[in-house]
Amino acid sequence: MSRIISEEGPAITHSRSLTSGKIGSQLLFLAIPLLLGNIFQQLYNFVAAIIVGRYVGEAAFAAIGVGGTVMNLFIFVLTGCCTGVSIILASLFGKGDFHTLRKECFLAVVFGAGFTLFVSLASIALLPSLLEAIHTPAEIFEGTRQYLNIILGGLLATFFYNLCAASLRAVGNTRYALVFLVTAVMLNAALTFVLVARFGCGIAGAAWATVFSQAFSALLCMAYIWKKLPFLVPTKEDMRYDGALLKKTILFASLSAMHQSSLYIGKLLVQGAVNLLGTAAIAAYTATGRIEGLSLAVGESGSDAVSVFVAQNTGAGNHARALKGFLEGLASLALLSLFVSLTLFVTARPGVILFVGANQGEAVAEGVAYMQSLCFFYIFSYIGSSFVGFYRGTGRINIPFIGTTLQISVRVVLSYWLAPLLGLKAVGLATGIGWISIVTFQLLVFSSIRRRERREETALSHR
Repeated sequence: MSRIISEEGPAITHSRSLTSGKIGSQLLFLAIPLLLGNIFQQLYNFVAAIIVGRYVGEAAFAAIGVGGTVMNLFIFVLTGCCTGVSIILASLFGKGDFHTLRKECFLAVVFGAGFTLFVSLASIALLPSLLEAIHTPAEIFEGTRQYLNIILGGLLATFFYNLCAASLRAVGNTRYALVFLVTAVMLNAALTFVLVARFGCGIAGAAWATVFSQAFSALLCMAYIWKKLPFLVPTKEDMRYDGALLKKTILFASLSAMHQSSLYIGKLLVQGAVNLLGTAAIAAYTATGRIEGLSLAVGESGSDAVSVFVAQNTGAGNHARALKGFLEGLASLALLSLFVSLTLFVTARPGVILFVGANQGEAVAEGVAYMQSLCFFYIFSYIGSSFVGFYRGTGRINIPFIGTTLQISVRVVLSYWLAPLLGLKAVGLATGIGWISIVTFQLLVFSSIRRRERREETALSHR
């Protein structure tokens, strides 16, 4: 890790300044741990679901599936909030304003924990009504409720882990954020096996394993920050109310949370269109969703890396370097998307068969048609992810939310319109057209920003 000297004197280690040095290698250093983290995050509940399905039964497996859908919505909200906070932290870190940096950490902890506690209690109170609203089958209703009561009751652990991980990413330390996530995933798998398979705790055992592993990883993360990154730990002087900073924190956190949750809600609405196509299409969409999740993780990781890089350099006033980093990240992701697209096209059939089995001929055909229609559009997805990183990093946190809302709207409308005519392939085409729409919007906004910046530069040069 690079060493940085703050205005206060002591050396700061275990962090990485991105305001100087070779841009390409810095983006790669950030992105690889983020990519691995995204992959492990997808394994978090996948392994637990397999263990429950094998040792408890089909009903418990279904209950975890429904519970996971509800749980993910709340988790996306919390991770979105923490992402918003990380942009502020990265900007302050790049600027070298460590007093305000610690003040932001204090405000994020106090008000973030309060918000999370409110969400936790409110969601538990409203849970029966929510499960009824999504038509949870009677045979799994109680199991789903039991599972979610424990998960939602432990949201504070989820919040603190994500906040600590976001803080590490903000100061360029993506490696240890990955280490703590891998620890949590492995501990979750081990505890789930012990509690479910050995002690017969059923679906509740899987929920307790998730909460405990999240809490343990949060404690590890906090201990690491306390020992290795003391410039992130608020002192008594930093523990003060700052109305302007709190307002900015709430704005960034809420817009990032809406960005994340709107994307997830859109996917749920698309799932509704798929459900109208029958069991084979549902099985195919479920299988391709696993593959698509891994593919999109590449773009999301690149987006996060660009976001941290741009935020640090924007905070330091290095706007030209921030722009150069964004353009290098965009070019790299665009080239990478071509490789991903070709790989997905060639491996579409064996990939779908891996999840649904070779004997499910209709599901395999639907899944292959979906993947091969979608893979040609991945370049737009990856370019869109680069722009999301740029807009977040420069503090234009509303642009990703607006763009994602546009993309999801197009995707949902076209899916419901075309799916009855073209089957699951239509959902792939709708998704691709949605990606094109968001890139078009992002390019128009980017062009407007660049024209305004050039006018300002011209005006300054004539003074």
